[in-house]
Amino acid sequence: MLLQFNLPIPIPIPCFPTSSLIDMGSFQLSRALLGSRRNWVVRSQASLTRFCSSGVIKGVSDTSSPSVHESPSASASEHAVANASEAILKSRTWNEHQLTADQLQFRSLASDFAENELMPFAAQWDEQKHFPVEVLRKAAGLGFGGLYCGHDVGGSGLSRADGAVIFEALAYADVSTTAYLTIHNMCASLIERYGTEDQRQDFLRELTSMDLLASYCLTEPNSGSDAASLQTTARRQAGSTDYILNGEKAFISGGGAADVYLVMARTGEAGPKGISCFYVDKDSKGLSFGRQEDKLGWRSQPTSSVILDDVRVPERCLIGKEGEGFTIAMSALDGGRINIATCSVGGAQFCVDAAQGYVSTRKQFGKAIIDFQNTQFKLADMLTKVQASRCLVLNAATALDSKAPWASASAAMAKRFATDECYNVANDALQLHGGYGYLKDYAVERYVRDLRVHTILEGTNEIMRVVMARHMIKSQA
Repeated sequence: MLLQFNLPIPIPIPCFPTSSLIDMGSFQLSRALLGSRRNWVVRSQASLTRFCSSGVIKGVSDTSSPSVHESPSASASEHAVANASEAILKSRTWNEHQLTADQLQFRSLASDFAENELMPFAAQWDEQKHFPVEVLRKAAGLGFGGLYCGHDVGGSGLSRADGAVIFEALAYADVSTTAYLTIHNMCASLIERYGTEDQRQDFLRELTSMDLLASYCLTEPNSGSDAASLQTTARRQAGSTDYILNGEKAFISGGGAADVYLVMARTGEAGPKGISCFYVDKDSKGLSFGRQEDKLGWRSQPTSSVILDDVRVPERCLIGKEGEGFTIAMSALDGGRINIATCSVGGAQFCVDAAQGYVSTRKQFGKAIIDFQNTQFKLADMLTKVQASRCLVLNAATALDSKAPWASASAAMAKRFATDECYNVANDALQLHGGYGYLKDYAVERYVRDLRVHTILEGTNEIMRVVMARHMIKSQA
């Protein structure tokens, strides 16, 4: 299939006969929109009508605008929308032959949501450091708030490979907001996997709907890559089954805004075997937050320290058993690394499309920049890096889905390669824009800033190499 980066392409929106859905009565957006093989929780008729009304990309949607949308910044949001059109919003990818019929539907739904609800406002959210909670809840209304959770608690019951398709499509429009959504999903999936049935029923419904937002709390000021050395403690109170938590977590996405914090704390001996996982409510007495960090990128999501000062947590909020916290944390990071890698792929694909759109119209020395062979070589290398990253993400996701013994190493490999190479792609896209690429009027500079942190979080890329090397050595023993 020929790539059509420089031609407007209508987004294929799957539509179904209205009569077949009206029979369902009062409902939310039907799983039928996503394919027939999984029984997704039904969603709202209003969403269905809007999604099926047109297959043409629109600009700002009147029905999608929280208050911050009402006065878009002329120096950022309007240019972002214009440049998105120039970049042709949605390019054909090279991996459609690898996707199932369901996954193609997932991608269409996620792409439409991204291009109507995220793309027109992403620059403004970045500029104003606005956390778009209502838009995140709209995403949850489509099933994106509990991708890996069971249907009985409002989840979507999807695989990691399915999630990768969805997150790539969302990150194409807004890396920062999508990245927070992946973190929320990571927290919900931990309760789904390690929680008791009572915990699943008590906690997950409000998380899958994103009525409650979740944050993952592992990193501390003095324990980043060496997570097993964390110092936050959880001690039993004499004469009580409650735990008392003390310590500080650093660089927490959603810090201060999230409603739920999954906190890794030491209940026993030094090292990984003494760590446990706790579900901590934002309203808990003694829980407070540091100042909001002023970051290079990821500016549409808040980041702060989380401070625990004699925070009382009931025993029923212990996720898993005492001493299982490090195992829980590392299993979360396997999925988190795949999610961050796929966010990098989505962002980099946008940058390839934006660069191709720009060099196709920009003329120097009497001809379009794309007509220079050096530019063609650069674009070809950029697209190759994106597709190689995409393939590694799919490999890691399917390895994790199948519980392969090399799943952790595959996740580390995908994360290391995709976050490095996709950042390089974004930087190359900025270079191809010349001086204009350095201006906030053009979206590529925001993608460069947002993608930069991916090589650091969820385990630095140096640690990813350690994970891979250890697996190689162990497999040869």
